[in-house]
Amino acid sequence: MIKTRIQRRVALLLLSLAASTAPVIAAEHGFAGPYLAARQASISSNYNEAVRYYRQVITAEPGNLLLKENAIVALIGQGDIEGAIEVATQHEAAGGENQIVDLVLDTDDVASGKFSRAAQETTEETGLAPLLGGLTRAWALLGEGNMTDATAVFATIAETEDFASFSYYHNALALASVGDFEGANSILSGEAYGPLVLSARGIEAHAQILAQLDREQDALDLLEATTANGFSAELEALKTKLNADEPLAYDFVTNASEGIAEVYFNLSAILDGRAAPEHVLLYVRMAQYLRPDHASAVLMAAEILEEMGQYDLATQAYASLGSESPAYVLAEIGRANALYSDDRKDASVEVLTALSKSHGDIALVHSTLGDILSRTEKNDESIASYTQALALNGAGSRNNWRILYARGIVKERQDDLIGMEADFREALELSPNQPDILNYLGYSLVEQRIKLDEALGMIQTAVKESPDNGYITDSLGWIYYRFGRFDEAVAPMERAVELIPVDPIVNDHLGDVYWQVGREREAEFQWKRALSFEPEEADAERIRAKLARGLTAVLEEEASAGTTQTANE
Repeated sequence: MIKTRIQRRVALLLLSLAASTAPVIAAEHGFAGPYLAARQASISSNYNEAVRYYRQVITAEPGNLLLKENAIVALIGQGDIEGAIEVATQHEAAGGENQIVDLVLDTDDVASGKFSRAAQETTEETGLAPLLGGLTRAWALLGEGNMTDATAVFATIAETEDFASFSYYHNALALASVGDFEGANSILSGEAYGPLVLSARGIEAHAQILAQLDREQDALDLLEATTANGFSAELEALKTKLNADEPLAYDFVTNASEGIAEVYFNLSAILDGRAAPEHVLLYVRMAQYLRPDHASAVLMAAEILEEMGQYDLATQAYASLGSESPAYVLAEIGRANALYSDDRKDASVEVLTALSKSHGDIALVHSTLGDILSRTEKNDESIASYTQALALNGAGSRNNWRILYARGIVKERQDDLIGMEADFREALELSPNQPDILNYLGYSLVEQRIKLDEALGMIQTAVKESPDNGYITDSLGWIYYRFGRFDEAVAPMERAVELIPVDPIVNDHLGDVYWQVGREREAEFQWKRALSFEPEEADAERIRAKLARGLTAVLEEEASAGTTQTANE
């Protein structure tokens, strides 16, 4: 794969970060145990444990700068920025130099309203360092009251093609922060430097700027166009204010400290998905420290921690957003999901139940509660929540297809196959050719031995729409098997095993197909593979029976007992 320039710059930045956290030289007696425990905890992203052990080893070896660097990373991951500042200060006082130490101490000064350190020109020219250092310096110069030099730095950054759009964006925010809304709009509208591709946060800033220019309708049109493509709590909050003719103040980025927080957040967004999560977390945590109300930074930090399996820290991050934040609903939904992942299912349901009462007019709240209730097999309550979400969205809303699909699955679990089919068909009206729905409904119809020609067409369409989905491909092979078209079943079943090679059911299906086309030794091999992937006991018992007596004998026994698993076409 050919890397883009941004990807290469990301890689260079990560090499720099990796060098800053290199393993410490072998520890001496009495120090090795806590050190190794700290390293293992860091590797596992268990920041609470890592910090506890690093504090022990730093006490044992206070002059070891590499230990301090590792401890700083763990402290930032934990969210203890004050602790990271303390260790970074010790590191610098001992004569050490390190990129993360500089980041922490620069941020500490900026948080205190001191910008001289961050205003120094960066000498690092690799990776994304010129972007990070340049934008931080420009904002720091503005913090010192030097708008002219700040503007010049923005212009210099824009000379690098990969960095130009980021520079223009921050230049616009800097202008807005000093009240030059005309200049800011000129950049964000594309008039000054050409069209900019703005994130939801960029749209939020632009809408606020338009409102300061008495262009509220333009701001509302911009927000409507953006939210038509997806939900944003912040943008919805602005729309509500504008529709109510409430004054819309500019509070997006009002000073240099908030501007630098936005720099850190933007860098996190660049790194997200391209860098290891722990590296992304460094910057998003620093953004959160400078601006605790930066909802997007808080949510990103929480999501990263959740992906790392650090559910306690994720829950704490989500809970840090108060009910006054426009993103409170999303934060509470995130907290509920983190609690569920942490096997605290009852607490997860409690969070969403409370949210459905405090914010009962939001369909997303009820549909998410429906999801959690479904996963905990509280089927009646789940259906009620999905039904409420559908009512709030209104008939015909395209957003309803996923809710109808989810509700249909619960109805199938309750053996309400008529209700399931009705929900799935209504969902397909809203999202035609949606492969998951086509597959689920088609497979269900096959299992019921009804509408088989339509079912086959559904699954064939699903495979065309999602050719690399192993479960859908398995469905196609299995419906051919049900029809007794065994030769046609071989290719899709083999393809399904290629796509999901360790799934017990798919391997079992391929074994059955092989048996029916006379490839009995290969069938036995597939059944043994299926057993090795630990299927549910009922399935495992049937596979063992096939291995012992052959599929033909098993099917005859099942037919005699009235439990046959073959179609009766």
